[in-house]
Amino acid sequence: MSQLIESYKEKVRKFQKTIVLPEGHDQRVIDAAEMISTDGFAKIIILGDEQKVRAMSKNGLPNVKIINPKTSEKLEEYANFLYELRKAKGMTIEQARTTVQDEMYYGVMMVKMGEADGMVGGACHATSELLRPALQIIKTRPGIKAVSGFFIMYNPDNTKYPKLLFADCAVTPVPTSEELADFAVCSDLSAKQFLGVDPKIAMLSFSTKGSAKHDDVTVVAEATRIVKERAPEITVDGEIQFDAAVVPEVGKLKCPGSPVAGQANVFIFPDLNAGNIGYKIAQRLGNYKAYGPICQGMAKPVNDLSRGCVADDIVGVVAMTAVQSME
Repeated sequence: MSQLIESYKEKVRKFQKTIVLPEGHDQRVIDAAEMISTDGFAKIIILGDEQKVRAMSKNGLPNVKIINPKTSEKLEEYANFLYELRKAKGMTIEQARTTVQDEMYYGVMMVKMGEADGMVGGACHATSELLRPALQIIKTRPGIKAVSGFFIMYNPDNTKYPKLLFADCAVTPVPTSEELADFAVCSDLSAKQFLGVDPKIAMLSFSTKGSAKHDDVTVVAEATRIVKERAPEITVDGEIQFDAAVVPEVGKLKCPGSPVAGQANVFIFPDLNAGNIGYKIAQRLGNYKAYGPICQGMAKPVNDLSRGCVADDIVGVVAMTAVQSME
């Protein structure tokens, strides 16, 4: 486990946050639960058939709670809550009873009802199958309309920039100015939680302060204006090119007087193409380790896994979810 993830585990250990893992039929999830239980940095709830789950474990998971959504004593309570929440959308009570037996919906309901502090899923579900119940039930934070996904980029050998935050690299293909502003506001909090630094947010573009004219540039410039208006305490600037954001000499030349130019540590990409390409370039050519994507903007933390993940990856995302739940 990396030094960065170990630091997150130590940060949350004394708080003993409870994280639910809904995919109890997946061996990787069982292995991760064993590792977390042995380490003791968080409490784990697994969803699934208890007999089958414990049989899949090497040690029987003595310190892990296992709940079968189909036979849970909370089933009717959760169904009634979901029905009241979704009846205006046409959901019947019978549909609600069936829906909450789905492991992803049941896990999200646990977080909503305070039975768990966060959820980590997606080892064998598509991202949409995780985000749909989260957005329907937990919804977004007050004042935030758009959920985004960020990566912590970590390279301890890079003494100037050992830890960076990139967003959005996972959710919204072509964000509006308002959505980009949401990404920046959420990333300010995430950077404080995960980087332990004073966030300096660069709203990235192929233009710096009007050096190019294009509708795509206008979207980023407007997003910057919205962030400054909504949250004047946030240190943000844009639109700005990447070199001006990270190289002091270039920043002074292209963006004199900027509080961000030449020293940015949080990067808001103008669209998903740029964000996805950007983090993978840093990962493959810059020797950065990419941790994420971690969802931000939810009222309570729910995080997605790659379907190609291994047990260590799940442990890391659980640790990061526990950090988020401390807010």
